[in-house]
Amino acid sequence: MNLLLDADETRFRDEVRGWLHDHAPRGSRPTEGPELAAFDQAWQKQQYDAGWAGINWPVEHGGRGLSLSQQLIWYEEYARARAPHIGVNFIGLAHAGPALMDSGSEALRQRHLRRILRGEEIWCQGFSEPGAGSDLAAIGTRGVVDGDSLVVSGQKIWTSFAHLADWQELLVRTDPASQRHKGLSWVVCDMRTPGITVRPLRTISGRWHFAEVFYDEVRIPLDHVVGGLGNGWKVAMDTLAWERGTAFVAEQIDLARAVDRLVEDARHATGPDGLRAAIAHEDIAEQLAELRAQVRALRAMTMASISRIAATGVPGPEASIIRLYFSELYQRVRRLALRVSGADALAHGDDHEAWGWSYVDSLRYTIAAGTSQIQRNIIGERILGLPRMR
Repeated sequence: MNLLLDADETRFRDEVRGWLHDHAPRGSRPTEGPELAAFDQAWQKQQYDAGWAGINWPVEHGGRGLSLSQQLIWYEEYARARAPHIGVNFIGLAHAGPALMDSGSEALRQRHLRRILRGEEIWCQGFSEPGAGSDLAAIGTRGVVDGDSLVVSGQKIWTSFAHLADWQELLVRTDPASQRHKGLSWVVCDMRTPGITVRPLRTISGRWHFAEVFYDEVRIPLDHVVGGLGNGWKVAMDTLAWERGTAFVAEQIDLARAVDRLVEDARHATGPDGLRAAIAHEDIAEQLAELRAQVRALRAMTMASISRIAATGVPGPEASIIRLYFSELYQRVRRLALRVSGADALAHGDDHEAWGWSYVDSLRYTIAAGTSQIQRNIIGERILGLPRMR
């Protein structure tokens, strides 16, 4: 990949940088509840109205259809501008929308895609269950065909923003005789349908982002099945490929910024011996240097992955290497921050910039989007050619 911008890309970067400078919200983003939803939806609509929504969505579905290099520029500038996270819009933009584009009926595309891009619909993901989190193929929530409806009963858990969502991408087992990946169906579920109960969950970080969702003979129109009955696993896996492109760059830039902030904190914080600055301790200075080098290694791996995607058009299993490396590096940064900051890490409550809260929040990174164990299995089986685990 050529990392030097040509004249057109430089002009594009300047356009992006100028627009974000003038329009990115500067106030504090609410932490939860309807206020958070309203903030995220308003920012998404502002981007849509200005022509910046769906930069990686095809033009025929309302997006910008930007090249990989332009997407990379957008996410880099977005992170540098410290623009808000897409928050409640994530599942719609990165999961449900792409699934509908790839496998949904024209009626479902017309109904949802532009509403997602405008921030008018909040989506949540109904995948994980109490007995099927890391092992998604073990889900047991069932969907029974009854006339022109699918009758769903069961339970989902760790459903982000379910208490705020209008719609859900729901994975259910529609063939009771099936096992594992077979017999699953991907369904568009209206969260206002009778029989759905949502119970918010408070996490260790103190936030109410997750929820349990219970389904008691919930009737979903059969034409809300995406990709056909029994093809849900393929739809779900194809959708995950959309997460493995350039959007991840913004998180990496944030991580690099966190390391730089930690270095500055180490210059001013008193070290473990109570006599010198933390950075004057050889082991702390060495760890800081390693973290900086690891952030740059992560960036190099990501650029190589994006280059391969540009050449082949298909994300590969190498994305699991990047995800695993990032999630564990993210936690290493926070652990060292606790050592550098000492008791001061507990200050500032649930401020997401505070090292104490950030460390607690980091624990989810080796669970969400596939645990570290799952990522290692993918690497071992699909890249190293090791035997499949049974």
